Amino acid sequence: MREDRPRLCLLLALSRADRPPCGGPGGAAALSEAAGRGGTVTTIDFVFGVSSRYSYLAASQLPALAAEFGVTFRWRPVTTIALVRQARGGGSTPFDGAPPAMQYDFKWRRQDAEAWASLYGIPFNEPHGRLKYDAVELNLGCVAAGLLGAVEPYARRLARRIFADDNDSPVGRADLIAAAAAAGLDGERFETQLAAPETQAAVAAIQDEAAARGAFGVPSFLVDGKVIWGNDRIPLLRHHLATRA
Repeated sequence: MREDRPRLCLLLALSRADRPPCGGPGGAAALSEAAGRGGTVTTIDFVFGVSSRYSYLAASQLPALAAEFGVTFRWRPVTTIALVRQARGGGSTPFDGAPPAMQYDFKWRRQDAEAWASLYGIPFNEPHGRLKYDAVELNLGCVAAGLLGAVEPYARRLARRIFADDNDSPVGRADLIAAAAAAGLDGERFETQLAAPETQAAVAAIQDEAAARGAFGVPSFLVDGKVIWGNDRIPLLRHHLATRA
C-alpha cells in the first residue's frame, strides 16, 4: 500500500451512498478536510444493474481505479431493461424476443463475459438458463440497502450470488436478506426499508436521474458531464481520468 493511504481512505469516504471505508470520516467533514489539504475529490456515478454480467465485471475494477486516481464511486442501482427502455423513449428493447444482433445472443455474451472474467482473474458462472431471479426485486434490494448506507457491499454480495456462487437454486427474498446481513445491516430494519414507499420512489428517482444524464445502459460511468458506457470502455475511463485538466 502506498504511503498516501490515509488520504486515499478519506477520498473514498465521500460516496454518500455508502458507509465511509477505511474507518475515515464521511460527508461534509471529509470534504472539508480534503479541501483543507488542497485535495481534489472526484465522484463518479457508477450506474449498474446487479443482475448485469458486465456490471459485475466492471465492479471488480473499481477499487484499483479508486486507488490509482483518488476518485470515489457512487453506486447507482437500476433495472437494466427499464433503463434501456426509458432511454429509448419506451417501446421494445434489444432484449425483447429474438436477439436482433449477435452481440445480444446469450451464447456470445457468456463467451465474452467468461473471457473478461479470465482477464480480471475473477470467478464467473453464467446465470442464463441456470438461475431464476427477479431483476426488479434484486434492484429494489440494492436501493433499500443504499438508503441504509450499504449499497456497495450489498450489491457485491448479491452479484456474487448470481455470477460466482455454485448455487443453482432460485434467487429470492432469503438471498436479499442474507446479502443485507453480509453487508452488516440489521435484518428487520432492512426488510422494513424494502417495503417502504420511499424505496420505490428512490428506484424511480435513480433511474430518472441516470437517464436524464445520458445513461442508456449498464454499466455506465457518469463523470465530468460525460457518459462512459460499458465494461469494455474502462480503458477510456482510465484515459479520461489520467488526462483530465
